[in-house]
Order: sequence, then structure tokens, then C-alpha cells
Amino acid sequence: MAVDMNMSVLIVDDYKTMLRILRNLLKQLNFNNIEEATDGSMALDVLRSNNIGMVISDWNMEPMTGIQLLREVRGDDKLKHLPFIMITAESKSENVIAAKEAGVSNYIVKPFNAETLKSKLVSVLGEF
Repeated sequence: MAVDMNMSVLIVDDYKTMLRILRNLLKQLNFNNIEEATDGSMALDVLRSNNIGMVISDWNMEPMTGIQLLREVRGDDKLKHLPFIMITAESKSENVIAAKEAGVSNYIVKPFNAETLKSKLVSVLGEF
């Protein structure tokens, strides 16, 4: 099945510079329909009021973290099918395990580049 490059991708990070970097990397990969949120609760509002095709979220945010957002998404019948990629500066195995247990689709450790992002997207969405 072909990947819909026009699908809406929600990027979530409380650090504006990271949002800009993610947006630029996604555009390099030909994703142009990008929504932003600066924390988990804002992301939930966006998810519940828009037709989002995938979530890429940072783990470390306040007041709602990425792992809390992931659990909310997986617990919501309308959202639980969404591909969800977690980004974190932490490579601790307990974090990876917690994210997997919560239903994460894939996991990226910072720093990363377009090639790494693409390989994670391909593993979640298929070749594009």
C-alpha cells in the first residue's frame, strides 16, 4: 500500500527549535501537511479536532509528557490506530520498554537526521 504523502502529521514538542527541525526534515521527505502542538494536552485537542494520519512526539514535555499522550491516544477508540513515533534524548532501556508497552509504533533517540527519521517512518508506514 502506498504511503499517503498528503496525510496530516502531528509533531509534538515543547521546544520550538525541535518543531522547526522536525518540520524541515519531514518536508525533505515530502510530507507537507504538518500540524504542531507544544504539549500533550494541546496535541490531544488537535488529534480530536483534525484528521491526523500520524503522530511524532517528544517524550519530555510539561504538563503532559509524550508517554502520557501515547497512553491517551492508545486508550481512545478513534485514535488508537494512529502510527505514533516517540522521540527522546534518553536511550535508557526502561524508557524504550515503557514506550513499547504503551503501544509506541517506533522510537527515535536524539540526535537524529533525515535518514534515521526516514528509516523509522518506513518501518511504521512502509516504503515511500
